[in-house]
Amino acid sequence: MTIRLVRHLLLASDASRPVTLSDVEDKLREVGGSAESLVKAPAQPVIGIAVVAGAAALAAVYLLGRRRGRRRASVLEIRRV
Repeated sequence: MTIRLVRHLLLASDASRPVTLSDVEDKLREVGGSAESLVKAPAQPVIGIAVVAGAAALAAVYLLGRRRGRRRASVLEIRRV
């Protein structure tokens, strides 16, 4: 992807001046900054939803295992003689 961006900079630049390293760095920072803001914005709700879904799955597994354990457990009665 970076090669495409550099190629785009080389083709889109003025023919009168050469592309400098600072031009490439500025363009990469510009593109990277916009992409970074897009990624961070929806991250908070997704993390919250994932935590709630994980907790619900963990609770369901615990309750189903507990029920299964109760069905399979034998009843032991102890009497004093």
